[in-house]
Amino acid sequence: MSGTEALVSLVEHSLEGRDAEEIVTRLRSGLCELISAGDIELPTRVMEPCSDHYARRLIHRDDARGYSIVAMTWGPQQGTPLHDHGGMWCVEGVWKGSIEVHQFELMERREDQFRFEKRGSFQAGIGSAGCLIPPHEYHVIRNAGQTPAVSVHIYGGDMSHCNVFEPAQDGWFVRRGKALSLDF
Repeated sequence: MSGTEALVSLVEHSLEGRDAEEIVTRLRSGLCELISAGDIELPTRVMEPCSDHYARRLIHRDDARGYSIVAMTWGPQQGTPLHDHGGMWCVEGVWKGSIEVHQFELMERREDQFRFEKRGSFQAGIGSAGCLIPPHEYHVIRNAGQTPAVSVHIYGGDMSHCNVFEPAQDGWFVRRGKALSLDF
């Protein structure tokens, strides 16, 4: 079984879970095992970062089962703004290098203004994985290192858009919808 087939098989098996928590728990554990064992092979195209933004490259999408797998390539110091996953669960695993994750909790909302508190941060290395289940989905990801990093993201749907939160005044953020594109 190829590395991509093993990854797809893991997702197919995990989707037999009863709810989002069971699904992401299975995925997180299985993804850690596959990456640590070297059983995931990603296309060589995912190794090359884009110069002006982190790259999103589709590995597999199954519209019938409702999931997608995307590899993200992070050049040195590249990252995301504070964002959500549009109400979609996700499991993220580090395949190469390391990434820094900052988690946030929504504390208050006034129409399109949001106030967050930072809940923690961690450095994730090869073979580690985390998960997001709405409403606990607000975070920032970045490559704090000097060499490229690659992460694998498994989404409970087609992650074609999200919301980003831009700093406003007095600790508040303004939400802006963002379409997400794929790099090839």
